[in-house]
Amino acid sequence: MREGKFKIGIFAIGLDTYWPQFEGLKERLEGYLEVAVTKLRSLHPDIINAGLVDNVDKAFEAGRLFSTEDVDIIFLYVSTYALSSTVLPVVQRARVPVIILNLSPEPAIDYASFNSLKDRTKMTGEWLAYCSACPVPEMANVFSRTGIRFNQVTGMLHDDPVCWKEIEEWVHAARVANTMFYNRLGCMGHYYSGMLDIYTDLTQIYAHFGGHIELLEVEELAALRRQVTPDEIKQKLQLFHQVFDIQSDCPAEDLEQAAITSQALDRLVQMHKLGAMAYYYKGTGNKDNEDAISSIILGNSLLTAGGVPVAGEYEIKNAIAMKIMDTFGAGGSFTEYYAIDYKDDVVLMGHDGPGHIAIAEGKIKVRPLKVYHGKVGKGVSIEMMVKNGPVTLLSVAENKGKGMILQVAEGESVPGPILEIGNTNSRYKFSIGARRFVNDWNSHGPAHHCAIGMGHISSKIEKLGSLLGMEVIRVC
Repeated sequence: MREGKFKIGIFAIGLDTYWPQFEGLKERLEGYLEVAVTKLRSLHPDIINAGLVDNVDKAFEAGRLFSTEDVDIIFLYVSTYALSSTVLPVVQRARVPVIILNLSPEPAIDYASFNSLKDRTKMTGEWLAYCSACPVPEMANVFSRTGIRFNQVTGMLHDDPVCWKEIEEWVHAARVANTMFYNRLGCMGHYYSGMLDIYTDLTQIYAHFGGHIELLEVEELAALRRQVTPDEIKQKLQLFHQVFDIQSDCPAEDLEQAAITSQALDRLVQMHKLGAMAYYYKGTGNKDNEDAISSIILGNSLLTAGGVPVAGEYEIKNAIAMKIMDTFGAGGSFTEYYAIDYKDDVVLMGHDGPGHIAIAEGKIKVRPLKVYHGKVGKGVSIEMMVKNGPVTLLSVAENKGKGMILQVAEGESVPGPILEIGNTNSRYKFSIGARRFVNDWNSHGPAHHCAIGMGHISSKIEKLGSLLGMEVIRVC
């Protein structure tokens, strides 16, 4: 994985014809650019600043710089009027999404001071320092006609928290897009037979997100389990007791098997440099494989909390959704509908298998199970509730004729009784009510799984979709 290589490009635009005509204008605009750079650098340190581009030669130089530095996103700071011909070469060469920063240096022109200047040349120079909005339609027209993906932020350079929150979200979204492009997704085992909604076209994953997909055999995990030493088992068991609330009826043998598998999973992830994983394996009498899969939940939960989200039932699309949520810092846990509580107007959602420890309400319980959610298997599993507070649901779905889409909804995780069945289980309330939420969510045809994360981050996911060229459907 290409850790720490996310880069932001920024440049300002102007027109070199102006500089001899309007004394001090160039220096003033360069000062504005430095303010923007400083603010961006507080969001992310790796900034490539191409300076003030004011003619075609500088435009080609800036494009070459951004291309050479492999920037992930470009912020175009519109400081004054400029010709589109001095802008297009920059972004054409770099071939990355562009965010137009239409930022005024002040809330308004001081009209009285401006009109008292009397000198028409000085007045024009002063106006040019405020006319960032002027060339934006020209840039938008040219970008649209030449196929350049762009978005806009309109606001003020100073004292505009709404504007700068929007810019911060573009930075976060671009960082997530970068992570997804270099992510290595492991797919271990095979599909859960009959769940047609989770079958997916792996090439479409590459087309929309980039990255690499590694197809893994369960036998590899089983072989790694045989290499685990007694000391490593002891260390992992100690970690289990630190992290989990292990119930007294959990058999020691099952916990030991889970510790062996957890250690083997760590090695598997390191060997293949995985950033996420999906798995499922039915098993047909191979005891080593069955032991590996039936003892996998605790280890996968630790991986999920450690930045390597793991989705069961070979739900590849949902492993992607969980990775997106986790990279945004929201968590990202595997979930599906369990039931609707019409008395309290909430939807119960959860899933067996691994959960995201970082978003759990309280310490996660470990319980013994004889069967998994109606599947064959036994061992220990986790029981958790997602922290009470704002949440976002994300589904990566395949849509006929549209390729892959992102579907989101915002709600609240609320307190109340849950099903104590050794699964992740939570109660979610939505602004549009449980009935309408279920109908609206289902109407767009997502798979029956989704990822749940903390906070309301739909606006960030919408920006990610824009950067990736993916449709984003927001249900609520």
